[in-house]
Amino acid sequence: GVVLQVVVDEPGRVSNVTVISGHALLAPAAVEAVQQWVYSPTLLNGEPIPVIGTVTVKFTLSGSE
Repeated sequence: GVVLQVVVDEPGRVSNVTVISGHALLAPAAVEAVQQWVYSPTLLNGEPIPVIGTVTVKFTLSGSE
Protein backbone atom coordinates (compact mmCIF):
# COMPACT_ATOMS: atom_id res chain seq x y z
CA GLY A 1 0.00 0.00 0.00
CA VAL A 2 0.84 3.67 -0.10
CA VAL A 3 0.93 5.69 3.13
CA LEU A 4 -0.14 9.31 2.78
CA GLN A 5 -0.30 12.27 5.13
CA VAL A 6 -3.58 14.05 4.50
CA VAL A 7 -4.66 17.55 5.54
CA VAL A 8 -8.44 17.94 5.65
CA ASP A 9 -9.65 21.55 5.64
CA GLU A 10 -12.55 23.00 7.60
CA PRO A 11 -15.32 21.99 5.13
CA GLY A 12 -13.96 18.42 5.07
CA ARG A 13 -12.14 18.51 1.74
CA VAL A 14 -8.65 17.12 1.30
CA SER A 15 -6.45 20.21 0.90
CA ASN A 16 -2.98 18.67 0.93
CA VAL A 17 -1.56 15.18 0.42
CA THR A 18 2.05 14.11 1.04
CA VAL A 19 3.39 10.65 0.20
CA ILE A 20 5.08 9.12 3.27
CA SER A 21 5.92 5.70 1.86
CA GLY A 22 4.89 3.21 -0.76
CA HIS A 23 5.57 2.17 -4.32
CA ALA A 24 6.61 5.12 -6.50
CA LEU A 25 4.43 3.99 -9.41
CA LEU A 26 1.34 3.64 -7.22
CA ALA A 27 1.77 6.87 -5.24
CA PRO A 28 0.29 9.24 -7.89
CA ALA A 29 -2.84 7.08 -8.21
CA ALA A 30 -3.19 6.96 -4.43
CA VAL A 31 -2.85 10.76 -4.16
CA GLU A 32 -5.41 11.27 -6.92
CA ALA A 33 -7.87 8.91 -5.25
CA VAL A 34 -7.54 10.49 -1.81
CA GLN A 35 -8.01 14.00 -3.22
CA GLN A 36 -11.53 12.95 -4.30
CA TRP A 37 -12.56 11.99 -0.77
CA VAL A 38 -14.77 14.25 1.33
CA TYR A 39 -14.86 13.95 5.10
CA SER A 40 -17.35 15.22 7.63
CA PRO A 41 -15.99 18.46 9.09
CA THR A 42 -14.14 17.96 12.39
CA LEU A 43 -15.58 20.21 15.07
CA LEU A 44 -13.81 21.65 18.08
CA ASN A 45 -16.18 23.54 20.41
CA GLY A 46 -18.68 23.63 17.55
CA GLU A 47 -16.24 25.21 15.09
CA PRO A 48 -14.83 23.30 12.10
CA ILE A 49 -11.05 22.85 12.23
CA PRO A 50 -8.46 21.47 9.80
CA VAL A 51 -7.13 18.01 10.63
CA ILE A 52 -3.91 16.21 9.71
CA GLY A 53 -3.88 12.42 9.57
CA THR A 54 -2.39 9.48 7.76
CA VAL A 55 -4.18 7.24 5.29
CA THR A 56 -3.03 3.91 3.87
CA VAL A 57 -4.29 3.18 0.35
CA LYS A 58 -4.14 -0.52 -0.48
CA PHE A 59 -3.96 -1.73 -4.03
CA THR A 60 -5.11 -5.15 -5.15
CA LEU A 61 -3.05 -6.48 -8.02
CA SER A 62 -4.25 -9.38 -10.10
CA GLY A 63 -1.73 -12.18 -10.26
CA SER A 64 1.18 -12.63 -7.91
CA GLU A 65 2.96 -9.69 -6.29
